[in-house]
Amino acid sequence: MTPILTASDVSFAYDRRGRAIVDRISLSVNGGAIVGLLGPNGAGKTTLLRLLTGTLTPSAGQVLFQATPLVQLSRRELARHIAVVPQETHSTFDYSALDIVMMGRYPHLAAFELEGPADLAIARDAMTATGTVDLGDRLYATLSGGEKQRVVIASALAQTADVLLLDEPTASLDPRFQLEIAELLRRLNRDRRTTMVVSTHDLNFAASICTDLALIRQGRIIAQGSVRDVLTRERIRALYDIDADVSMHERAGHLTVVPVGRAH
Repeated sequence: MTPILTASDVSFAYDRRGRAIVDRISLSVNGGAIVGLLGPNGAGKTTLLRLLTGTLTPSAGQVLFQATPLVQLSRRELARHIAVVPQETHSTFDYSALDIVMMGRYPHLAAFELEGPADLAIARDAMTATGTVDLGDRLYATLSGGEKQRVVIASALAQTADVLLLDEPTASLDPRFQLEIAELLRRLNRDRRTTMVVSTHDLNFAASICTDLALIRQGRIIAQGSVRDVLTRERIRALYDIDADVSMHERAGHLTVVPVGRAH
């Protein structure tokens, strides 16, 4: 299977004299996969995500969408292929939820072109998929954290991009909304074959939705592969310096991780 998104021996440093934040990382994302990026704070997850979106340019190596280097694509072309769900989205103006979702159509419009009925239909379809149709007329600023996250995901879906990149999609959400976002992403992947790359600190969230994982420490991938192969006690210890119990949870239907103490 030809990967849809590939990082090939990619490195990046914010300061030429500083340590590489991302150090010779190679990662392949197949169509229809959900790849989780796991690692401690400062490991390089968000930087790698920005390299995959094309908002940062590698100092070495390259990132390709299918067979095309991202540096050869315009910002508009990139947005047609890769949609991003940031950790937080702030709106300066009093936009409605529908306005936010319609912004996902901008990469498909010519200069000064207004959205048409087809764009509205795509936006409403994205809101239907994320369960946000009833929020359309609400001001975005008045929505709860979980509602905002679903609206932003709807906006990304409205881009009709090939890959969805999400940075800490459940950060600051309570357990109920975490479960809702997890179910939403599983459903989008199952029903729409949406390809995703998800950066997260939440091991159990990653285990519940991902098909594959990449474990990142100090800018390097220390393990990658299927969830079952990668999410082990030994590798969690190597990643976070903690001891944890890892087991299959019968009711949840996926591996669960319970940290039990610092590694000695």
